[in-house]
Formats: sequence, structure tokens, C-alpha cells
Amino acid sequence: MAKVGIFFGTDTGATRKVAKTIATQLGDAADKPVNINKASVDDLLAYDVLILGSPTYGEGELPGMSAGHDNESWEEFLPTLAGADFSGKTVALYGLGDQEGYPGHFVDALGFLYDAFADAGANIVGMTSSAGYTFKKSKALLGDQFVGLALDEDNQKDLSEARLKDWLAAISPAWA
Repeated sequence: MAKVGIFFGTDTGATRKVAKTIATQLGDAADKPVNINKASVDDLLAYDVLILGSPTYGEGELPGMSAGHDNESWEEFLPTLAGADFSGKTVALYGLGDQEGYPGHFVDALGFLYDAFADAGANIVGMTSSAGYTFKKSKALLGDQFVGLALDEDNQKDLSEARLKDWLAAISPAWA
């Protein structure tokens, strides 16, 4: 069984909390979650299976310095992927967003992560239905599916636990 690496970007800690919940639910299958600002491309390449998480800030921004954060995050990390080969790696994505406050940019960061890792050759798993969400646009959509798990801790926190459980059950065969 492949060991799962969990990496996340965060400013407020909500995405880290989800990463810790994922690690707890996966038990021995996963290593301790790592903030992306403490990781290198080689750290990610050390895993065959990755779960990557990011919130979306403001008008569809990745977490990072230009979004007004104190620390680097996905915004600064993604350019370091240039030339990296993630062929043979399985990647699942989750993202946090606010569908009511930012209905035109709901979980856009998922779309940025998807593009970057798909371009690097990763096999992306874990797409989820957009049914049950109310938003106008999202860069994280392919057809009527999100490119990963979309969580809205601001408006649908009561649905997050079940969504996460179902998503983990759906993606875990990818590394079993």
C-alpha cells in the first residue's frame, strides 16, 4: 500500500484542520500533513499518492503573499513545479471556498491546482458533483463536476463531514 502525502496551503487554519481530519481518517495510510510553505517539489515527488488542499481567497486567489498573507503558500509554490514530472503520481484535491460571499469564484484555487498538477503529468482522482452548491462560476469545474472535493465551511459546514467521508471512500481505492 502506498503512503499518502498530505500537503495544504492555509492562512486562517481551516484548510489545515481539514488536512488533519483526512490524516486521522486515513490512519497509518497517511503521513502527517505538511503546510506547502514548508515543502519542496522533491518532498511531493517522494510520494506516489498526494492529497492537496487549498482555500480560495477574495476574487479567486490562491493563498500567498499577493493575497495579503504573512507567509508564502500555493501562489509561490506552483511556479516551482515547472519541469517537474508527476507522471505515475496519483493526486486528489480538496478546496475550501465561500459560495455565498464569492459566488463568481467558488473554490477557484482547486482549478489552479488541477491545472498545475495535470500539466505536470499527475493522474487526478476524486472529482465530485457540483450538485448541492449554489454559486455562479468556478475555475474548478469540468462539466458539472468539481476537479476535487469542494467544501464550504462558511455556509455548509454541516455537510462537510459527510462529503469528506464519501470522498475519501471514493478515492482510497486509488492507492489500495
